[in-house]
Order: sequence, then structure tokens, then C-alpha cells
Amino acid sequence: MTLSRKLAAEFLGTAALLAVVVGSGIMGERLADGNAAVALLGNSIATGAGLIFLIYGFGGISGAHFNPAVSLVEVFGGGLSLKNGILYSASQFLGAIVGVVIANLMFALPAINLSTKTRTGPDQYLGEFVATFGLIGVIRLGVKFHPNLVGAMVACYITAAYWFTSSTSFANPAVTVARSLSNTFAGIAPESVPMFIVSQLAGATAAMIVFNWLLALDINEENF
Repeated sequence: MTLSRKLAAEFLGTAALLAVVVGSGIMGERLADGNAAVALLGNSIATGAGLIFLIYGFGGISGAHFNPAVSLVEVFGGGLSLKNGILYSASQFLGAIVGVVIANLMFALPAINLSTKTRTGPDQYLGEFVATFGLIGVIRLGVKFHPNLVGAMVACYITAAYWFTSSTSFANPAVTVARSLSNTFAGIAPESVPMFIVSQLAGATAAMIVFNWLLALDINEENF
């Protein structure tokens, strides 16, 4: 598969993911009549369902990263060159922004309208650390032991993480930046973005270290 096709797949997949995340957030909020729990339920189910078809659909082309944190881990793990990792990330950021613009326009909103939803505090940052740590862990375990189920594992994890993390699990720098461009249910204020990304990269780095060690265990090693 050529690099250009891989980058196109990352762009299209990430754009579609953000259209799902933001679009379902807008629809959920409009239909929930002020009930945030119902809106989040619709948002999380749509995101999980979207991830399944996007990962299985584009996985054979680019690996279906759709996330600079995932690509970063691949670079450090030797599965992706630094140059390609940078190109993957650029495609993901661009795709994410396009996806949010499309979602905004589908619901008759300005193409770009900066979010005013502040998401700050140690609890939110810990939530992003945990969400990203878990995402990388699920991917690593899935690739190692259940390669045919990785898409379903990631989709189920993200659906759950919407609910068990205080931040509702962005777990993705490109997603975080793009969601600042929509002043809707799934939005995040631009001033909240930097610390979210720091927390995500910290979570990804910690997961890479932990799971590199965990999965390097000798299969003949005695278990206690």
C-alpha cells in the first residue's frame, strides 16, 4: 500500500470519526431535552459504533490509527518511521478539523465556532491520562492476543471510557484540537486543549513503557 493511500485513509477515517463524535453530540443534545445523561449515552453509542466500521474499514490500508498518540507509540515501537509518523499525525489533525467543520455545517451551524466549554482541573487531566493509558493498553493487548478483534475492543473501550472517565475520554490530541472548533455538546474550550494534550501524551508514554514490559515476559516464565 502506497504512503499516499495510507495518509488518505488516515485523513478520511479521522474526518469521519470527528463527524460522528461531534454530529452525534449535537443530535443527542437537541433530542435529550436538557438531559445530559441521555445526550452522552447517544454520543457514546454512536462513537463506539462508528469506530467499529472505521477501524475495520481502514485498518487494512493504514492501520486505522486516527490518533497522533497511537502513531507516536508506533514510531517509538519501530512500527512506523519518524517521517511517516509525522505525516500520519498531520493527516489526522487535518482530517479531524475537516470532520468537525462538516458536522457543524450538517446541523446549520457556523463552519467554525470556538467552544466555550471549559474542561480544566486535576480530575479532568487524570481522566485524560487514564483514558489514553487504557486506549494504548487495549490496542497493545488486542494486537498481541486478539488481532481480529482489535476494532471491537477499541470501540467497546471508548464507549465505556465516555462514562468512567471524568473527561469523557477524548484520548486523542487531534480530536481534542478539532473539538475546540465546535461550541456544542462535544466541544472543549481552546484554553483547555494544551493540558488535555499533555495528559494524553503522558498517558500514552506511560502505557508504552508498562505494556512493553508486560508483553515482553517470556511465555515460559513461571506464573505466580
